[in-house]
Amino acid sequence: MNKVPSFTIRPYQTSDREAVRELCCLTGFLGEPIDPVYEDRELFADFLTTYYTDHEPESSFVIEVEGELRGYLLGSRRPLLNQLYSFYQNICLFLRALLRYPRYSARSRRFIRWLLMNGWREVPAAPRRTPHFHINLLPDARKVSTTRALLSAYFSYLYGCGDKRVYGQIVTFESRRGEKMFERYGFRVMNRAEITKYKALYPESVYLSTVIKNLETAEPLTVSNR
Repeated sequence: MNKVPSFTIRPYQTSDREAVRELCCLTGFLGEPIDPVYEDRELFADFLTTYYTDHEPESSFVIEVEGELRGYLLGSRRPLLNQLYSFYQNICLFLRALLRYPRYSARSRRFIRWLLMNGWREVPAAPRRTPHFHINLLPDARKVSTTRALLSAYFSYLYGCGDKRVYGQIVTFESRRGEKMFERYGFRVMNRAEITKYKALYPESVYLSTVIKNLETAEPLTVSNR
C-alpha cells in the first residue's frame, strides 16, 4: 500500500510570497505552466495574486507536502476593497502589458487580444458582497484529503469571522474539477460560462463556474494528517 505523503495546512506568511507567485504560474494553463499561453509570468502572477498576498494576507492559506509549499487558497472577505483594488490594478497592468506588447510572442499577443475583446464577456456573474477564494495545487497535492483540508481551514476562518456564505470561480474541463466534485464540499453551481482563451492549445470546452456555499455547517479546522 502506498503511503499518503504527510501534509500541513497553515496560514499564509509573507515569506511564502515568491513560492505562491511561482505556483500560480506553474498551474495557470489548466493546471500546467502558463507559458504556452502567456509568457509574462510577472504580470500574470501580479494579476492573480498581488491583492491577496499584499493587501489581505490574513485570508489565505497554504499547503505543505513533506515540508514544501505545494498549493494555496487565496481568499478575501473584503469584497468591496478587492473590487476597488482590482479596478485600479487592471488599468495599471493593462498599461504595463501595452508597453511590453511589441516584445511579446504571437501567443502572448493573442492572449492580450483575448483579454481586451472577450475576457470580460466570459466571466460568469458572482455575488458582490460575499467572501470568495481561488485555489491552486500542484499535481502531488491534488487529492481529496488535501483539498478538503485546505477548504476546511478557510471555511473555519470565515465562520469564525461571522461570514455566512462563500463563493469561488473554478475552471472546469472534462472530468477535472467537475461540478460534482464541488457538490461533495457543499457547494452549488450558480452559473458558468465557456472561456475561449485556451482554444488554440486545448480544443475541448473549458468553463469558468461560479460555485457558492452556505457556512452555517462549516467543518472544524483540519490542519494536518501527521
